[in-house]
Amino acid sequence: MLLLPGGMCSARSYLELMQQPSLSGLRLVAATMPGQAGAPSPDDYSHEAYGRMTADLVAKTGAEVVVGFSLGANAALEMAEKNLFTGPMVLLGISLSLPDESAVFINVIRLSRALGSLPLALMKNAAESMVKGIPVPPERRAELAADFRRTSTRDMRLGLREYLKWLKSGEDHAAMLCRSGVPTWVVHAEKGDGGLTGAERRTLEACSTVKVVTVPGSVFFLPNEVPDQIASVVNDAVGALNA
Repeated sequence: MLLLPGGMCSARSYLELMQQPSLSGLRLVAATMPGQAGAPSPDDYSHEAYGRMTADLVAKTGAEVVVGFSLGANAALEMAEKNLFTGPMVLLGISLSLPDESAVFINVIRLSRALGSLPLALMKNAAESMVKGIPVPPERRAELAADFRRTSTRDMRLGLREYLKWLKSGEDHAAMLCRSGVPTWVVHAEKGDGGLTGAERRTLEACSTVKVVTVPGSVFFLPNEVPDQIASVVNDAVGALNA
């Protein structure tokens, strides 16, 4: 199983999930995304390029299931849409269109065009503050915050510009995911990590190969804050291999 972290996060952000007893029988491989948490910058920051790079990693690791959070979920989605991976997949906290994303987050990306790195530096500080609310030991919160600091504002600027372009493309990614036929679990919290538009939710809930899972309460860092609930979803995805 390949675990893909979110933006500014490293492979070790999956520690809480990987330590879940219910996953002890699985071979879990977590990989830091290029340009995130100090990893080497990619030549191309587009979602298409991230999808191709991820497909290459799937081939190298022999992964049969892919779990992605935020940016990692978008890379997994790209593989499904381009028929580069046939699943199963678990997509955590994914945004499929501009209305799914926080208006504050979108405005930070737009402001970076005029103000350079300052809005992005402020966003990194805000992300570090959010980590303080994760129910993990202080040393783990320090590790997660350190990964945010390792992400360069240049990588953030280039990557987020491509992300905004992708969000504004107007493509119906919910319908595209359904047409791919890839068994997929789309997971969001009730509050905190974005969400789906009403139309996207209706499309996905009507799709025979997609299951929409809603985690109760307000949660942002899904793999860290509710690892037991995510592990349950992951085991459902593993079960689909033998279905």
